[in-house]
Amino acid sequence: MASTFLIALREGLEAALIVGILVAYLKKSNRKRALALLWTGVGLAISVSLIFGAFLSFTSKELSPRGEMVFAGTTSIVATALVTFMVFWMKRAARTIKGDLENKVDQALPLGGAALMGAAFFSVVREGLETALFIFSNFKTVSKDFGPTIGLVLGLSAAVFLGVAIYKRAIRINLSKFFLLTGSALLIVAGGVLAHGVKEFQEFGVLPGAHAFAWNWNNPNNLIESFLSGTVGISTTTTYLQLFIWVLYLALVLPFFFAPVTRKELATVPSN
Repeated sequence: MASTFLIALREGLEAALIVGILVAYLKKSNRKRALALLWTGVGLAISVSLIFGAFLSFTSKELSPRGEMVFAGTTSIVATALVTFMVFWMKRAARTIKGDLENKVDQALPLGGAALMGAAFFSVVREGLETALFIFSNFKTVSKDFGPTIGLVLGLSAAVFLGVAIYKRAIRINLSKFFLLTGSALLIVAGGVLAHGVKEFQEFGVLPGAHAFAWNWNNPNNLIESFLSGTVGISTTTTYLQLFIWVLYLALVLPFFFAPVTRKELATVPSN
């Protein structure tokens, strides 16, 4: 539950802030008539993200057991790579994202309504597709009860509430610290998702050590299992290779994530 809540909160708030920046800029520049086009682009982005999530779930259920192993393992690795990239990108781009989005609006408006819808669509759909893929992969690592779904709903609800409150200036949040804390937590969860992908390929037979367990609790306490899988994505039957990959991933990414952003890095942030 905790991991799905965190993913939904972090990614949902990013999307909400992007929409808020676009809406505020249109109102500030007396272009309120363009708001309908913007919301159309946002709605399309949300629809595409939901369809993508449904596609992942449907495909997973329709595959054979061995096919599902490959599919789950591949999506877990891709999700980890994508989230890792986006967490680092947001860390560097947070200071300039407002100006970048406003420039996109200025460039799109003279080209017509379709261009503005496209700008809004592509600004939001990136977050939506990333969230759908990461949540799908994370669901594979967590408990099978309703906890993850509840966490997802609560996280998205909290993200919408915070996004609206920030837009209306009802509350103030230090977004730099927020993204730093949630980013580091997401990387820990991503390590668990990556470890799950490794386990899928171990069970498929591509990677060795499927039965070499670092720990294997035959009758785990449900609370312990829910805590481990729901927070860091580590199950109660973890192999040595899974544990090694998880620790190695965190040892590589966390030091770079907490390192200060240099001016050179800020100057080379790619426009998204």
